[in-house]
Amino acid sequence: MSHCFEIRVYYEDTDLAGIVYYANYLKFIERARTEWVRGLGVDQSRLKTEEGIVFAVRRIEADYLTPARFDDMLTVETRVEEIGGARITLAQTARREDETCFVARVQLVALSNTGRPQRLPEALKRAIAED
Repeated sequence: MSHCFEIRVYYEDTDLAGIVYYANYLKFIERARTEWVRGLGVDQSRLKTEEGIVFAVRRIEADYLTPARFDDMLTVETRVEEIGGARITLAQTARREDETCFVARVQLVALSNTGRPQRLPEALKRAIAED
């Protein structure tokens, strides 16, 4: 299954050449991941407060394929590739209509309040499996 999140490119997202500044794609896919988790019914604030678990990006591989520009409407697709004991690997793609602008493979890790890896909550694993 996959989750889609739409985002418009604003002037502030672009560089001097008028194309999306490379680091802003990371912001776009972060927003998409947040909405994906929210759509699964997971409250990340409560997860942190009640279970002491937060998510951090451990690794990211990114390819910039074609530039997006001011006022483009992008769709960011998020797909689960792998779930481990404490990590989730996602494939994320930013598209403008049928044209792929950016692709990333993102590895997230669940961390405790002390910064140590923490097993993923079973409720989250179930929610992902049911998605």
